[in-house]
Amino acid sequence: MTRLKRRIIELVTTVGPIPASEYMALCLFDPEAGYYTTREPFGAGGDFVTAPEVSQMFGELVAVWTYEAWRAVGSPMPVTLAEIGPGRGTLTKDMLRTLKRLDPAFVAGASIALIETSPRLREIQKAALAGIAASVEWHEMATSLPDAPLLIVGNELFDAIPIRQFVRTADGWHERMVGLDTNGDLAFFAGAASLDPALLPPDAETAPDGAVVELAPARSALMQTIAERITTHGGAGLFFDYGHLQPGVGDTLQALRSHEYEDVLASPGEADLTSHVDFAALAASARAAGLRADFTTQSSFLLGMGLLERAGRLGTNADEATRERLSGEVERLADPQAMGELFKVLAIAHEDIALPVFRSRVS
Repeated sequence: MTRLKRRIIELVTTVGPIPASEYMALCLFDPEAGYYTTREPFGAGGDFVTAPEVSQMFGELVAVWTYEAWRAVGSPMPVTLAEIGPGRGTLTKDMLRTLKRLDPAFVAGASIALIETSPRLREIQKAALAGIAASVEWHEMATSLPDAPLLIVGNELFDAIPIRQFVRTADGWHERMVGLDTNGDLAFFAGAASLDPALLPPDAETAPDGAVVELAPARSALMQTIAERITTHGGAGLFFDYGHLQPGVGDTLQALRSHEYEDVLASPGEADLTSHVDFAALAASARAAGLRADFTTQSSFLLGMGLLERAGRLGTNADEATRERLSGEVERLADPQAMGELFKVLAIAHEDIALPVFRSRVS
């Protein structure tokens, strides 16, 4: 039994069952034993591999997109270039390396910001960016960013923000809680709090008993905060995550440990807890703040930004092993059976801004 699991059992014994959202928050962000506060989960030696860790090409293409977005919004200076939820700094590192080649003056004039709450990950990011950028500022929240045009990128950010779950019972939809079973172990139960029917997805009416609906008010609130800054100061945002484009019934809460799935309640604090992102809800928050929001798949985005061409250039004059590695990276990033279709991309900006890849959607 993990130290955090023992504490959660003690908490439930004292106060009763807790919402699934609170359980998820404790598992990920508990100051003493939370997943993101006690370990480095990224990469082959961790629990999962993100797109920037798969290939340098991901960060390079995101950098090109960000630079073109900056030009699309009028090339403002000063400007803040930010990554939110930067992991171990790989994406920002690859972006800055690419941007320095594109336009050294842009990197020299921009304020580079990383939004990170974990002290442990901050130290890892500082080590990764040492010598790459002259000046990087760390922020715990997006609200403390400079009052300037904002170019912000987030990769696998929203999936780790806790969600609320509701389960269908004979007398309606009730919040999913974590309590104790007859053996004193953690288990899911239906609580007393019910769900407003107006918040249910269209397919909820025919869902069977035991079906689960997920809502993510904390994710929507964060997106609204980011969007309001762009509405006020200008700029653009680009966000990658795995999820769905339309809301629906389904339990997507999952635990990942050493690249394998395990029971969500098995090892609190030692496994990554995530759930699929409702991109329609994120887009609604951005639009409520006055921005245009468009999404596509990661495959369409990367291919539209020239993934195949970049791989071809990197493979020119390379040996066979390098060309095979590049081919494998392209497949993992963009193949529909890998990350290409499961991962979606959301872009936000003012209505009249023609963003790369999404420009055809601007009237």
